[in-house]
Amino acid sequence: MRLEEKNVIINGLKEQISKYNHFYLADISELNAMDTSALRRMCFEREVELVVVKNTLLRKALEKFEGVYDELFPILNNSTSVMFCNNSNTPAKLIKDFRRSKDKPILKGAYVEESVYLGDDKLDLLLKLKSKEELIADVILLLRAPVTNLLSALQSGGNKLAGVVKALAERE
Repeated sequence: MRLEEKNVIINGLKEQISKYNHFYLADISELNAMDTSALRRMCFEREVELVVVKNTLLRKALEKFEGVYDELFPILNNSTSVMFCNNSNTPAKLIKDFRRSKDKPILKGAYVEESVYLGDDKLDLLLKLKSKEELIADVILLLRAPVTNLLSALQSGGNKLAGVVKALAERE
């Protein structure tokens, strides 16, 4: 591969890293063509972009961010594929679902919410992380709860008052 081609790939990776908020590094080696195709299809359906890259090119792309991704350098060995996404836990769910029938992919590391997670043992932790949308929904529910309770109390009080007035009217 010529230097110009390598630079194009490195710059493309840099753009993808800048574009997506989160990315996972996984080992999908030893998957046959049919399994790899099934994994790619799952990624496409869940809006995860799967890219298989050379470790040296990925390292050079990560180095362009000046220290942000230094913790990921030790895991850049053997075969590496990158899963880019905008939702923090989607690739973790995808890996977990795919591993119900296969042994791979193995999570090597992840960059999620400005934090680095190293090793396959962090997969369960990444599954529990809530996405930005889920956190916003939780906050909205928390803000909505007092208003809902107040309206419910006012409505039930109105029914009691109406019942009392009706009972008094029937008595006379």
